Amino acid sequence: MIAHSLLQRLEILLGPENLITGAEADPYLKERRGLFHGVTPAVVKPASTEDVAAVVRLARDTGTAIVPQGGNTGLVGGAVPDESGTAIVLNLSRMNRIRALDPDGNTMVIEAGATLAEARQAAASVNRFYPLTLAPEKFCTIGGTLSTNAGGLNVLAYGSARDFVLGLEVVLADGRIWNGLRTLRKDNTGYDLKHLFTGAEGTLGIITAAALKLFSRPRATATALFGVDTPEQALALFRRARSEAGPEVTAAEFLPLFGMKLAAAKLDRPLPRGAVCPWYVLIELNSVIDHDVGAVMRRIARGALESGEAVRAAIASGEKERARLWAYREIMSDAQGLAGTSIKHDVSVPVADVPAFIHEATEAALRTVPGCRPCPFGHLGDGNVHFNISQPEGADGAAFIGRWYEMNAAIHAVVTRFNGSIAAEHGVGRLKASLLPGVKSEVELDLMRALKRTLDPHGILNPGVVLANPH
Repeated sequence: MIAHSLLQRLEILLGPENLITGAEADPYLKERRGLFHGVTPAVVKPASTEDVAAVVRLARDTGTAIVPQGGNTGLVGGAVPDESGTAIVLNLSRMNRIRALDPDGNTMVIEAGATLAEARQAAASVNRFYPLTLAPEKFCTIGGTLSTNAGGLNVLAYGSARDFVLGLEVVLADGRIWNGLRTLRKDNTGYDLKHLFTGAEGTLGIITAAALKLFSRPRATATALFGVDTPEQALALFRRARSEAGPEVTAAEFLPLFGMKLAAAKLDRPLPRGAVCPWYVLIELNSVIDHDVGAVMRRIARGALESGEAVRAAIASGEKERARLWAYREIMSDAQGLAGTSIKHDVSVPVADVPAFIHEATEAALRTVPGCRPCPFGHLGDGNVHFNISQPEGADGAAFIGRWYEMNAAIHAVVTRFNGSIAAEHGVGRLKASLLPGVKSEVELDLMRALKRTLDPHGILNPGVVLANPH
């Protein structure tokens, strides 16, 4: 257990109002899917990088584990403590300042506790665009999105969170501060340290601020929802869109009828324009120059319908209808709750293999639990499939969840056959840490362990996350 003297020192350092204990700490200890619910003697809320460094030094000196936390919107157990009660939670939400905005250089320096929505609003205030787009943007933080290398809806055109990082400020495991907040586009002075910490889930250091790339704001947008009969048609439609519009295709999402029906029920509205198709594809075009992307979308739709790649197309007539179409996609994961419990996978395969993967993974799921209801959806343009599986209708939900790891093994075996990844955009966390030896080579694992031992020799930063056994 953590010594009472440490809690007293933390209270003196941060003030009693920024040391949360007892029942008041509970909201910081539960992950939103309910898979993880930890225990901690205290949640600490520093207000500055110097505060974070002081907390880390105290933890180092006392051998106390630290779990860094942003908005606690993660899904793999990486931002909540385990059940031992031996780790403190370091919540960065008070560190939410925009330190600098440079529209000429297309950069922003922002603290880790700022929300994604705040970052996007700050960029918009100087007529710029920060392209990372996630459903919980009002709650997830910049530090969290960087520590998990979050993906989202615009990866196809702009990349994932790692691609936006120019520099970082990081508190190391010994309490030192690395100030790497450079906004340079070119810097070849040695190892690219910022990418060690981006995607490391707080296991190598604690990100406290970031220098991020900004982009020109889109000036013209066109959005369409297509109905298709097969995943193969969905891929053909995407190829057509890329051929016609090139880099102006900023999103290409595929959605199954089962998921669309759940989303429609959750939204309390019918399917778009009464359409019923086995699969749907949501495509969006954006242009930074003011030209008629609607005409381009109409050309894509016309060609797809004539060729049989799509059986119907609905092009949004304005921002209100665009938002209505996107609502089906954005609520789909939550809407699955209407069908009972679900086992969820965040995986990726090569784009060309998405249709074959969906077919094989569906067969594997049904072999594992006959009657289960697969609901694969996600980012067609970058190969990231959220292969979610709802319980059989009328089945016992707890019994279905009890087969989580059996189902994981079946789906991940298919992912491996396609040379894919079992953690595409949500991270590894504690949920998948034990699975890495099955998908990483010994060379890769040795390199990861060596980095962990070098940067966190006492193992105090987010223990059990990413590497179940770092030694």
